[in-house]
Amino acid sequence: MSSQYKHLLEPLDLGFTTLKNRALMGSMHTGLEDKARDFPKLAAYFAERARGGVGLMVTGGFAPNVEGWLSPFGSKLSKQSEVKRHLQVTKAVHDEGGKICLQILHAGRYGYSPLCVSASKIKSPISPFKPRALRSKGVYRTIKDYANSASLAQQAGYDGVEIMGSEGYFINQFLVTHTNKRTDEWGGSFENRMRLPVEIVKSVREKVGTNFIIIYRLSMLDLIEQGSTWEEVVQLGKAIEAAGATIINTGIGWHEARVPTIATSVPRAAFSWVTGRMQDHVSIPVVATNRINDPQVAEDVIARGDADMVSMARPFLADSDIINKAKAGKPESINTCIGCNQACLDHIFKGKRSTCLVNPRACYETELNFSPTATPKRVAVVGAGPAGLSAATVLAERGHSVDLFDKASEIGGQFNIAKKIPGKEEFYETLRYYGNKIETTGVNLKLSEEVDAATLINAGYDEVILATGIRPRELSIEGANHEKVLSYIDVVQNEKPVGNRVAIIGAGGIGFDVAEFLTHQDTTANSDIAQFNKKWGIDSEYKDRGAYGHADPQAPARQVTMLQRKKGKMGAGLGKTTGWIHRRSLKMKRVQMIRGVEYTKIDDRGLYFSIDGREAQVIECDNVVVCAGQVSRKDLLQELDNAGVVTHLIGGSKLAGELDAKRAIREGFELAASI
Repeated sequence: MSSQYKHLLEPLDLGFTTLKNRALMGSMHTGLEDKARDFPKLAAYFAERARGGVGLMVTGGFAPNVEGWLSPFGSKLSKQSEVKRHLQVTKAVHDEGGKICLQILHAGRYGYSPLCVSASKIKSPISPFKPRALRSKGVYRTIKDYANSASLAQQAGYDGVEIMGSEGYFINQFLVTHTNKRTDEWGGSFENRMRLPVEIVKSVREKVGTNFIIIYRLSMLDLIEQGSTWEEVVQLGKAIEAAGATIINTGIGWHEARVPTIATSVPRAAFSWVTGRMQDHVSIPVVATNRINDPQVAEDVIARGDADMVSMARPFLADSDIINKAKAGKPESINTCIGCNQACLDHIFKGKRSTCLVNPRACYETELNFSPTATPKRVAVVGAGPAGLSAATVLAERGHSVDLFDKASEIGGQFNIAKKIPGKEEFYETLRYYGNKIETTGVNLKLSEEVDAATLINAGYDEVILATGIRPRELSIEGANHEKVLSYIDVVQNEKPVGNRVAIIGAGGIGFDVAEFLTHQDTTANSDIAQFNKKWGIDSEYKDRGAYGHADPQAPARQVTMLQRKKGKMGAGLGKTTGWIHRRSLKMKRVQMIRGVEYTKIDDRGLYFSIDGREAQVIECDNVVVCAGQVSRKDLLQELDNAGVVTHLIGGSKLAGELDAKRAIREGFELAASI
């Protein structure tokens, strides 16, 4: 066992049971919880992660009653008839030597259901229905429903439950005056407002007995106006311990908070400081969470006394074997979560099954698999971007002989642009992972080699995979070749000089990335927690309620104007759970956004455009950066087809559109598994 992670890998004695290490796989809704027919898939998903060595896992949220539904007919555990399906999950986990808790989550006003209830009749800004305010009798009934759900979880073989008391869900809604305007015994003073979680924990403990884990997810940073004070958080934490909780997990930010808490732009372990503060006030184990995606970061958090355990949720989507790889002293082989949200949270908020951009097998463990090939082939993969890397490494792992070509001097393709965008440095980790994978699987990597069709044909490959990616779409207006015109590749990858006044043509994902790149003053701010807190108004001294203070971002490095042809919202195609972050960040940088434009020309003065056919306007600028989309590169396809070579297109070379690494990696995996 590696001594590098001695604190992380140390067992944790809970008295009646012992966890084999200090890693908690935090709760994530996958979409598999919502239908009984998907429970075999859910069981396989958790079994694989139990096999990976994690100390304790928590399921996605299950409502204790229909009023607490996240969505109609979604995940719920309130009836005896629902227990049987859960036995599949707990047996699969226990057969692999793991432990698992069921999360009891009442959505409150966040529920996408007309049946939703809350402390008061105040609509959430992120859901469509105004909740009904529960009467006192209804509150007591709900407390019993929590206890009933916990009892059913115990019957289903779970090792414990997690009571979700943070992120702005039902319990949180009773705790703060932001959402609790009641005047009865559940409102008014904090002692009244905190009665609900305390009574829930007491009731659950009475129902399940002593030898059952109760995790309470405590909102330590609300990050909203009228949130809890630090004194109230401590008071509640102590009361929760006294009520019978086994572990206190940390909750960061309400879902409606306008502060990023789990996106890739958040520094690693940015919030462990608040968990460290709670350590001084309770004696039961405390868990740090959010943006802990690496065993060394986890080790450091525990070693400096910020927590007894660390919660890593999405990192176990990216790689189920994090703990086993850490034990073996092989951190370089970990497929690191990059915090993109594109295939996990974005999928869930669109009603789709969750998965992972860098690991398409996540939540598809019974469907996306590959086995050693019985008939090894010689395969050429042209292009070492995300699609080509995925295909080449899976092919080699299966036993095929693989040559991977790229005309660039390094692997990565478009990821080499993404990794340079402030707040997206985690993309370096994916390239490190694939670099290691190339070595361990035996892929024959040929960089700085622009291979032609004749070479591929003459080499006699059994099959050729074209993953040559895209090229930027060029402008077709007067002055398109003016010396001040640059492509996004010129700016980000080739680092050509850019003036102080810039116009960006295109407001898709690439346009937003380039605007962030050009307005950023100091790249060290991306890993500096103090700078991050200052930018987003996080009060680390906790003088303000909810630790939510005044945002004070850095001044922009340049004056940037971003334009798009469409009349719709700028950045409409950005991720559902991260788009608001990008828009707000650029607003802080004073980026001007203009939509519904028709570009007319570029000259020494700048970029000319009109709106609705009116007289042309001009943006005086030093440079015009073109982010107007891209087209597929299919240069070799026709010649290879004509020669009868079995040829496949994947990634950007198959479909350009808006660059989609999620699709590219999955396509590479699926194709390689089928050859």
